[in-house]
This record gives sequence, structure tokens and C-alpha cells, in this order.
Amino acid sequence: MTKSPVLWKMLTLIGCLLLLLVPLSMLSSLITERSAWRDSVADKLSQSTSGPQRLFGPLIAVPWSEIATETRDGKDVTVQVNHLRYYLPDSLKVTGDQQVEQRKVGIYQGQVWRTGITVNATFNKEQLDDMAKPGIILGAPQLVMGVGDSRGISSVTPLNVGDKQFDFQPGSGLPGNSEGLHVALPAEMLQQKTLALNFAIKLQGTRQLEVVPLGKNTTFDLKSNWPHPGFTGSFLPEKHQITPEGFTARWQSSWFANNLNSLVRNDFTVSTEKLPAFSAMVVNPVDQYQQTERAVKYAILLIGLTYMAFFLFETLTALRVHPMQYLLVGLSLVMFFLVLLALSEHIGFNLAWLTASLTCAAINGFYLQAVLQGWRRSLLFVGGVLVLDAVLWQLLQSEDSALLLGTGVLMAALAAVMALTRNIDWYRLSATVTSDAATEEGQNGEGRFGLWK
Repeated sequence: MTKSPVLWKMLTLIGCLLLLLVPLSMLSSLITERSAWRDSVADKLSQSTSGPQRLFGPLIAVPWSEIATETRDGKDVTVQVNHLRYYLPDSLKVTGDQQVEQRKVGIYQGQVWRTGITVNATFNKEQLDDMAKPGIILGAPQLVMGVGDSRGISSVTPLNVGDKQFDFQPGSGLPGNSEGLHVALPAEMLQQKTLALNFAIKLQGTRQLEVVPLGKNTTFDLKSNWPHPGFTGSFLPEKHQITPEGFTARWQSSWFANNLNSLVRNDFTVSTEKLPAFSAMVVNPVDQYQQTERAVKYAILLIGLTYMAFFLFETLTALRVHPMQYLLVGLSLVMFFLVLLALSEHIGFNLAWLTASLTCAAINGFYLQAVLQGWRRSLLFVGGVLVLDAVLWQLLQSEDSALLLGTGVLMAALAAVMALTRNIDWYRLSATVTSDAATEEGQNGEGRFGLWK
């Protein structure tokens, strides 16, 4: 059994496949590296413009103090303890109109968005009723609004409260995130049963826009010209519509769902980044690196099926293909994925796939014409490789049914091999090849590996 030429042929082909794993591994590392460079573009845009934005507010920060008695050194001492109460809106409506622009850094591109945001909030005095007690002194309130990156604040209108207007000042003073804006309010406004206010802010950012639903009832309506949104965060939009011209989305939440009324209250110290939020992300529509990486995972399937076709051809004909020729054809298939990666950065994935397939077919067609001793056989194998390329492309496009299609291809290939070799006597084939090798050895006076003569 160990002297069977068919066995040695199969082991040699397996060795060729294992050897090709080395350049495929290097190619995977190159894809990861190029993808990291592409991701760094978003970081560069964030550094030169502004990063992701998270809106936290508006809410009213009310400083208050109480008189308490403490025992120190056996004596009762009266002290004043200071606290901070956050007065949350009873109703919060945020409306945004987003415009996304493409920015290029070298051959890579990223997106910068600008959003005009209108904020309407209503506060109910019942939230402060528990503070109407003797010994509690209320300080001067401030309305605060936190943002993720204050560099993105292009402009902000004055705060409208009834027929009065108040100008915002920089800084939010919120724990864990001081970036934003604030405005001082008259203390008598806290005595109003209902306090309604509104303002508008123009914000710039990259990647995503988030809104923390602080209101007892909060809605967020966003309209954008970007047709490739990513809805992440703690809440999916209640409804959305995506067209080639852009998207619209609407989020809604309440304290029953997010429990923010208990998280943001007295002496609030939780980082605003850890709170639930509505989120809309600007997603890159074509990720050629992810698609190429997925394609490389099918490389062994493509090379293996090609080698199977050569092995079957050798078995059914008297023509022999040398291991070096197997290896060169395998390297040309590896180069297909490298050409795909290089071209996809400039002309897109689908066109790069077509170009790489035709280039690889032309090279193999020219080479196999000499190996297989004829254009007819060469074109037949090249056509088979192009069909495999088309099937592989379909696998990449059909993510949900990729396993089903891949399994079907393997079953079809196995069925074809079994059908074409069902009448072959493998023992007789091995004996014939061994006998031919011995005869040639006697004639030439030297031994040759009879499998590849």
C-alpha cells in the first residue's frame, strides 16, 4: 500500500495545499493591516474635526443644602451639607436633520456629518415637591446640556423660556463629562408648575449620533441624506425608512423602559457614557476588506476543487501533471486574491473581482496550453475555474445561504468525481503505473517516479 503511486500522488497534492497556506496566511495578515489603515482614517477625521456625539440633556441642575447636626468631640455641631438634584424633563422631543459628507484621506475615505438639532423640553414641578421641607435651601438652578465632543458645536441659539431668552455658556459641569453648555436660570422659574423651553444647536461629528432619553417620555426623530445607517445602541427605532436618497427614523422611550429617573437624581455620579441611548451610525456601505477576507476563507475550496479536476484528468487520461505545475497553478489562484485586494481599494469589490478573475484566467490559459498539450483542454480548465469564481462570488453575496450553497458545490463536485471514476479499478491502475515505471527504469538504467513521467 505504501508503494501505491496513487497514494503518493494524493499525499503530494495535500503537501502542495499545505504549502499554499503560507502565502494565504500572509495575505490574510495584509488584509488585516490594510483594514487597520482604513479604520485609522475615521480616527484622523475625529482628531481634525470632532468625534462621535452623545447628547445628554437638557436637564436642570438644582444645588440644595440642608442643615444637619453632628456630634464632634462630644459636642453637637450644626453643619450645612450641600447636594445637587437633577431635574429631568417630563417630556423631551429631539429632532435632527443630518447631512453627511465624504472625506478622503489618501485612497481611503470616511464620513463627516453635520446635524441641525431642535430640542423641546417640558419640566413638571412635581419632581421637586419632595424638597419643599424645612431646613432645605435651594440654590441658583442651571440648565445643562452635555455633548460627546464640544469641538463639534457649530452654533447654538438662545434658550427660549416663554417670552424670555437666555444665552448659553460653554461647559456642562456634568460628572464624567464636562463638555457641553449651560445657562443660569432665575430661581423663581422652579416655582412654575410647568416649565417649557426650546433651543436649537448645530452639531458636527463622525461615526455616530446618540441621544440619551432623559425625559419621562422621549422621542427622537432623525432625517439624513445617508442611505446606509446603522441602528445600534440600547433601543432600535420604532419605525424607519431607508431609500437611496437617505433615511428617516423615529425612536421613543420612557422611564418605564430605561429607569433613568432613578439613575439620574441626587448627586449623580454615573458616567453618561454608560447610560442607555438612541443611536444612529454612519456606516461605510462597501467594506472591501471584510469581503476580501471572507473570500480568502474560500481559497482552499477553490484550489482544492481545481486540484481535484487535475487529479481526475490524470486518472482518466495518460497525460501527467508534475507537482511543480500543480504548485504554480495554485500560486496563480493565490495571486487572484492579492489582485482582488489591490484593485478593490480603487475600483470597488465587484469590478475588482471580475478583473482579477479574467487576469487569472488569461495567465492559466496560456500556461495550461503547454501543460495539457492543447488549447481545447486549456480552455476547458480555464472555463471551469471561471465557473468556480462565479460560484464563489455568489457565496459571498448570499450571506444567509452561504453554507447551503457551499455544501451544494461540494456535493456536486463529489458526485461528479464518483460518477466519472465509478468504473475505475484503482488496484489495477496502481499496478499498471508501477509496471510502466519498472519497464522504463530497465530501459533507461535509472529510476523515475512513475506517477509524473
